[in-house]
Amino acid sequence: MRHVLFTFLLFLLVCSGGWAQDLEKFPLDDAAGGLSAAIDRAVKVEGKGALKITVPGPSTLCLGEAEGLDVEGALLVYRARVKTDLAGAVYLELWAMVDGKPYYSRGLDRQVQGRSDWTAIRTPFRFEKGQRPEKVLLNLVVTGKGTVWLDDVVLSKEPLPQQ
Repeated sequence: MRHVLFTFLLFLLVCSGGWAQDLEKFPLDDAAGGLSAAIDRAVKVEGKGALKITVPGPSTLCLGEAEGLDVEGALLVYRARVKTDLAGAVYLELWAMVDGKPYYSRGLDRQVQGRSDWTAIRTPFRFEKGQRPEKVLLNLVVTGKGTVWLDDVVLSKEPLPQQ
């Protein structure tokens, strides 16, 4: 956990324009490393296509970030539909910066493994009264190698469940 927290903080520092030193470069001129992503117009759930991602091994891919979300006292739900052909599993991961500290939610209970048809997956993040995220990062985590099709990605706000 400490390694993940350090890596996330380092990522934020670099992305925010702070001090940075190149450690290694990853040219994306071709898919020689095995990672590829493209829109697949033939395999989709909705719209005009799905994102087809092929990975050579375990990978975490940042799909986007959101700022200024009004989710105080609510449940933030990150959901998508995936189709897989993997030696491993895939799940959603959401990182939230709250009061300058990173927190995360992983959809480990809704991961999809192996070969599957379109499956809905999600990960919720609970914000109590007084908690407001400065930034939210949306990741797709693949634990093995293979192909994932991703479609219908949504970030939604829901009322907190009654306890």
